[in-house]
Amino acid sequence: MLLMAYTENNLAGNGAMWYLDFRCSNHMTGNKSLFYDLNENFREKVKLGYDSSMNVMGKGSVKMLMNKKMQNVGDVFYIPELKNNLISLGQLQKIGYSIMFQKGSCQIYDLEKGLVADIKMSRN
Repeated sequence: MLLMAYTENNLAGNGAMWYLDFRCSNHMTGNKSLFYDLNENFREKVKLGYDSSMNVMGKGSVKMLMNKKMQNVGDVFYIPELKNNLISLGQLQKIGYSIMFQKGSCQIYDLEKGLVADIKMSRN
């Protein structure tokens, strides 16, 4: 399942639209300008559907505007060939976030901060 998330201030035209993805193992982007911290020495391969793969050319952190607050998202893979930005819901759950789907939206909760994001769902 793949869901779409738009930033609140409509930055989607600047490569700031992120897809929420159940199947991807890591957060990923091909947009280097989104990183505020990037280790370009990090290398790995990610496997995609149809037995294809892409080279990871770095790993770092990005900031996203969610619920009118800037949120830091770490462990984001930089993959220059990637055309879309992906947030791994599985990776969020691994680090302790709770994810709830109801009434056409996805809410992401942090145990300490409370509601981090409330994203209206749309079809691909």
